[in-house]
Amino acid sequence: MKTAGIIGGSGYIGSYVTQKFLEEGFKVKVSARDIRKKKKYRHLENLEYSKNLGIYPVDVTDIDSLRRFTDECDIVVHGGTPFQLDVKDPAKELFEPTIKGTENFLKVVNLSLSVKKVVLVASVAAFNTGYPLPVEGRPADHVYTEADEPHLNDEGHPYAQAKYYADQVVQKFIKDNPDTDVEIVSVYPVGVMGPALSNRDDSTSMGLQYLFKNRIAPNPFVQMLYDYDMEFAIVDVRDVAECIYRAATINGLHGKQYYLSNESWKVSDISRMLNSEAVQEKPRFVYSGNRAERELGISYKPAAESFRAYSET
Repeated sequence: MKTAGIIGGSGYIGSYVTQKFLEEGFKVKVSARDIRKKKKYRHLENLEYSKNLGIYPVDVTDIDSLRRFTDECDIVVHGGTPFQLDVKDPAKELFEPTIKGTENFLKVVNLSLSVKKVVLVASVAAFNTGYPLPVEGRPADHVYTEADEPHLNDEGHPYAQAKYYADQVVQKFIKDNPDTDVEIVSVYPVGVMGPALSNRDDSTSMGLQYLFKNRIAPNPFVQMLYDYDMEFAIVDVRDVAECIYRAATINGLHGKQYYLSNESWKVSDISRMLNSEAVQEKPRFVYSGNRAERELGISYKPAAESFRAYSET
């Protein structure tokens, strides 16, 4: 039985990743920043094959903590960086765990005797720190692909900037370590939507769906989305987990980068779908998920199915 370590394996995306690896016959180690807070991971204990699941304390800013966690892992998925929109101290809450945590993680897995495959769960924000705004200077009908140069907007949200700099750390590591024994793949989901496996109330993605469904704007960022009827690229959380699993188990993908993206909808129509109302416009495809379709064999669920599943939970 192979072992997969899932950093962030009890979160919104991570819970589905944990479920997938368990279903595929892996022993799974899941990280917890504070193992005493059992309500954050208790839902995982109800998964099928949870007898092969273990919860371990991990601080991504502490190398020894990461080393203990990755010990004996064949595969490690790192999706444990924070996704926060309301931030008081960006350096402490976002930049340190995201950037320093990524640096520490790469050092540990590069020296590991067991880890052979790594999947880093980044974000579309690593390519466009102004997301969901388009990149300035590019045509309105531009379709973004992995071939585009990453765009750093100094006025972008701190979360997006942290993701950008962490991804730069990953790409530099791959370039500077051509002889590494670890195969590294990065995935970049767009707006991740759909149902959750847990009843946790700290998921930003679930929170956004609640806000869009009820047309609530608790802060200027969300109000801006309504004011400009912003276009959002959508991908189902279950498809993200499937892509992560395939990226982790298909050989020969070292250095590959994958957008995980399907349709793009305006916020007004997202609200309508969440309320089972008829949409007024057709979707566009702004961020291309074609490479993942071709090379990982994924077939994306339509956004309407994601929102329907969310509303039914």
